[in-house]
This record gives sequence, C-alpha cells and structure tokens, in this order.
Amino acid sequence: MKQRTILREVSISGKSLHTGEEVHLTLKPAPVNHGIVFKRMDLYGKPELKTLIDLVDDLVRSTTIADGHAKVHTVEHVLSALNGCGVDNVLIEMDASEPPILDGSAKHFVNLVQQAEPVEQDAEREYFVLDEPISVTRGSSSIIALPHDGFRITCTSADDRGIHTQHLMLDVDPETYIAQIAPARTFTIYEDIEELLKLGKIKGGSLDSAIVIKGDKIVSKEPLRFKDEFVRHKMLDIIGDIVLVGMPIKAHIIGVRPGHALNAELSKALRKKMLDKAKGAKKEAAAKDRPRMVEAHESSLDIRRVLDLLPHRYPFVMIDRVLEIIDENELVALKNVTINEPYFQGHYPGRPVMPGVLQIEAMAQAAGVLLLRRIPVGENKIAFFMSTDKVKFRQAVEPGDSLEVHVKLNKVRGNKLANASAECKVGGKVVSSAELMFMLADTQD
Repeated sequence: MKQRTILREVSISGKSLHTGEEVHLTLKPAPVNHGIVFKRMDLYGKPELKTLIDLVDDLVRSTTIADGHAKVHTVEHVLSALNGCGVDNVLIEMDASEPPILDGSAKHFVNLVQQAEPVEQDAEREYFVLDEPISVTRGSSSIIALPHDGFRITCTSADDRGIHTQHLMLDVDPETYIAQIAPARTFTIYEDIEELLKLGKIKGGSLDSAIVIKGDKIVSKEPLRFKDEFVRHKMLDIIGDIVLVGMPIKAHIIGVRPGHALNAELSKALRKKMLDKAKGAKKEAAAKDRPRMVEAHESSLDIRRVLDLLPHRYPFVMIDRVLEIIDENELVALKNVTINEPYFQGHYPGRPVMPGVLQIEAMAQAAGVLLLRRIPVGENKIAFFMSTDKVKFRQAVEPGDSLEVHVKLNKVRGNKLANASAECKVGGKVVSSAELMFMLADTQD
C-alpha cells in the first residue's frame, strides 16, 4: 500500500475545548515520509511539532504535545481523523495552541480530509507489525496490543457505577472509520465538570461539543448518534493517540476503560518495541555485511564465532567449536553428538546412529572455517562445498559421542578453489574420512 497525502490545502475555524480560544486550522499536503506535523503560525519562528509519544506533555482529559516553548493541546481528534482516513503525510498549521473542538467528534475533520482529497504518493507505506503481546494496566483500566494482520480494536467503556457499560469490536479501515467511529462525540460525567474547570480545562466546552452523563440520563443538544456512542468515541481516541507511535501499526488493540494516559503508555511501549526491532535489524544487517574471516590471532573459536563465520543455522550447524587452529592449513573442530539431534528420531528408532552424510557435512563446515583463515582482509567470501572423494565410514557414531573433526588443506588455487582431506575421530579412533573440494565465492554472488 502506498503512502498518502492530500491533494489541496483546506481550512476550518472554531473554538477550542480547553483553552476556549478561537483557532484557524489548515491542512496542507506534505512529501513522503514527512509524517503528520503541527505548525504554530502564531509563535515566533513558526515552530513545528512532530506527532511522537516522546513529545507528550499533558494527558488530563486530552493529549498535549510540547517541544520547547511550543505546545499543541487536544491533538487526538484531528490525528484520529487523519489516521482513520489513511493519510500519512500532512502539515497542520494553526494560529493558536489547540484545534477547534467543533461538535466533539472527528466528523468535521473527516469532512475536511475528504474535501482535501487523499491521494497516493510514490513511496510504500511501512507498518510496524507487532510480533508479541504488549499490555499496560492502571487500576481497573487496561489496554493490550496483540499481533494481528490488520488493525482491529476491541473496547469496553464503563463508568465507576457501571450504568453506561458498552462494548464493541471493529476492524478499522477508512470506510468503517468514517461511518462507524468518526461521528462519535466526546462525553463527560456531570460530577467531573467542576473539577475540570478548577484545573483550567473545558473553558470552551458546551452541549454543542460534548455529551454530559448525569446519573442515568444523557444531556446533549441532539440525541445519541449511536446507542453505544461512548465506546465508539473511546475507539476514536485510541486511533488518534496511536499515531504517536510514529508509524502505522498492525495489531489488535483491546482496551478496558481506556483513557489518554493509558493510550499514551501503550504508544510509548509500542514505539520502544518498534525502535528496538529496527535497531536489531540494523545490527543484524551490519553483521551480515561484515566480512567472514578468521583473524590471524585466533587459535580457537567458540560457538558465537562459529556462527559469525558459517551461514548455517539450526538444525544444520555441525560443529560446536573449533578446538585448535594449528596453522593456516590445519584445524581441529568439535561436534558433541546428543540424543536431542532431530535426525535421531528417524535414524534409526531403537538404535540411533549419526548419518554418514552429516559427518561429511561436519568435515565440510570445519574446512570452510579453515578456508576463511586464508581470505585477504576486506574480502567477504563464503566457501561452497563442491564434491567429495575417497569417503570411508569405519564405525557408527552414536548419541553421547564427541566427534573430533580434523581438517587439512592440501591445495588452494588463487583463492577460488581448494582441496582438503578430513577425518572424524571418536575417542582417538577414526570413524570416517574423506577428501573434499570447495569453491570460494563473494557472499553477494
């Protein structure tokens, strides 16, 4: 799926919920990988604020981001509309510190986005794909993110008295968001209003912009838009707050009595997980690009160094360590043969024996390590096993045996072809032997 921005700039004006200021807000197209960024046109230098959890400043009944002296309050509804409509890159210019509250939903912001007309861009959209559960709990509230191939929200909304408990699950895409989530308005408990006013909040609040719950009654200027409008608005807030992760995500989010503080904690945990994953991938790529070679000073190698040098992984790593590198032409490696080897399940039941071809593979892997001792510094090579000759098996190798692999290079031609002789020993007795041929090639090839 491609990244999306908007085709043309659009504007809207209105009163802010908490500050009570009149504000003019404009959405402008932005290039790929720009993200959603706020710009305070009323402040000196017109500072820009990225929508990242690192910048979250206040979470009392709304989400506020701050960078230095610049702040933007109550970002969740406009972010929800952009995320819900699948817009990745946009610049949001404002001449005050808070977007207009309008009717308390994201509906008018969605209308604005549709008027601006979302359009595809040249770059692919990247997703953070969750690979393990993440959960956050605060008292009787909790929010969990589970691995899921898509974006799904399951949410339960309830007040302390359990009068207005609502539950809903939706797979979120632009069509579902626009019809089923965006129109849901914000709400508050009547008893909380006085405390919010004391905190300097809801200066621009009215029944035009919120639903008030008083006991078992609903006080609003118009009837409920959905019978479960409260839980839908909770989902709207989650969709807005999750933008702060910094990348679209694929996950199933399950919230029980969620709020902005809890949503922010989840976003913080998800962002940390995302950054750790990216850091790990970068490290892995760097290790992959690092030339495979045995340093001149190394006379033995543990399993970590063996894995650095060989491209093989479980269950096909046939040497556990290199006991001794005698010189650039001779080496002794070790393979501890245990009953846990997967091939013993079928070779043979009742009388487990290590297959002869795997003994040859152990010889080949040990010879491959020895060949890397001869690679010039800076060259990234890999040894490919080409053929074997004069193979002999003299004794069965069974679970509990320690297989010593002795390898000697006989001939190397121009760092491209090599011939080696090898023996496998158990308790000092030769159990198998062979002559091997290799080709050295660039890892890119």
